Amino acid sequence: MSETPSDETQGPNNAPSMRLLSQYSKDLSFENPGAPQTLGATLPTPAMEVAVDINARSLGQNHFEVELSVSATARREAEVVYVCEANYAGLFKIENVPADQLEPALLIEAPHMLFPFIRQIIASATRDGGFVALMLEPLDFVGMYQQQRMKREGAVQPLGTNSPAEGGNA
Repeated sequence: MSETPSDETQGPNNAPSMRLLSQYSKDLSFENPGAPQTLGATLPTPAMEVAVDINARSLGQNHFEVELSVSATARREAEVVYVCEANYAGLFKIENVPADQLEPALLIEAPHMLFPFIRQIIASATRDGGFVALMLEPLDFVGMYQQQRMKREGAVQPLGTNSPAEGGNA
């Protein structure tokens, strides 16, 4: 029989940890301005424009709120068929994560955990609006983070230097 040492004998736990304490909808909007004329089954599939944004903020004591925002606009030619916007957030407790790894945890790992839920919210809202459910494709949060970081680093370079985003050689 194996015994597990009690918490007193193991010593302090300094392992990095990230826990999702709660998750919640902050905002949800669905606009269907042309209904019922825009709901015909024989109408062509609308073109989609989807925008995603991620924000994180410290709430103190190792607590952080990460908010994932999605805006989806469907158009047929110049006519807006529908607009669906959702903000979904999570309250995270992050401990013992090195400072240089905190931002990637907040802007890559946390949204990755929240994404399936906002995806379902968007799908349900568009379906309930009378359209085919909009199923968002999986997002590349690593690529989004790297792109945002390159933009930010390019914006703070001294005058006379080219950032990689501007096509210059580093």
